[in-house]
Amino acid sequence: MVKSLARTHEFGPNCRMNCRLYIAQPLEPGQKVSLPDEQGHYLRHVIRLQAGDPITLFNGLNGEYHGYIEQLSKHESLCHIEEFVDVNREPSCHIHIIQAACRSEKIDTILQKGTELGAASFQIVRSERSSLKLEGNRLHKRLERWQKIIIEAAEQSGRTRLPCISWRDRLRDVEVTGMDAGGLALALHPQASADFGAMHKQLLNTADTSLAVGPEGGWSRRDLQTLKTMGFTGLAFGPRILRTETAAPALLAAIHAIRSIS
Repeated sequence: MVKSLARTHEFGPNCRMNCRLYIAQPLEPGQKVSLPDEQGHYLRHVIRLQAGDPITLFNGLNGEYHGYIEQLSKHESLCHIEEFVDVNREPSCHIHIIQAACRSEKIDTILQKGTELGAASFQIVRSERSSLKLEGNRLHKRLERWQKIIIEAAEQSGRTRLPCISWRDRLRDVEVTGMDAGGLALALHPQASADFGAMHKQLLNTADTSLAVGPEGGWSRRDLQTLKTMGFTGLAFGPRILRTETAAPALLAAIHAIRSIS
């Protein structure tokens, strides 16, 4: 009876939302999954689902799992997985965001929008002009908050993998992915000699691109020199100066756009 309700709700006139949730555990068809209290509360009181409603689970490893809510109460929230769907919504190019530490609410925006737009990873790094300094328990709590923002953005946007997030105390500690295999490392800077149009062909043909974005005051001269020694090329992106929280999402959207129409 519960299973037939799930089918009715998918296509009937009173169709309910098919919610997506991230579950950090192995999943397989036929499995019953007990949801954490926080997720159960979200289903009951925020989006008002009930037993029989369809649900999609993913664990960030591959594809997603479709099923239905079997029980939803204060004491237990239980889902039944019916099938695995081998779907891949990840971009063909892995774009890694290296974001200079800035005000916390700006980082929140960068992580949310960047995840929705397909970023493969985030490194938040202290630069010479960074205003944010984190260490110890404060850093641990902030990383937990950032991970939660990434998970919620992945759930909403339909992603099947989670971008990883890390903190770097020094610019030279940043990890640049794919350089040995022809990957690009680009540092956004308004006075750079190379512009986005000039990099068009390279952006089409690389599997890994690292984008370094400065803080509110921009990269310092010392930062730019450090980035240069690490193999970064300066990149100008249009005639206007972008806010630090706008730059990474704008570049992500632009790169994916030119790759999708070429």
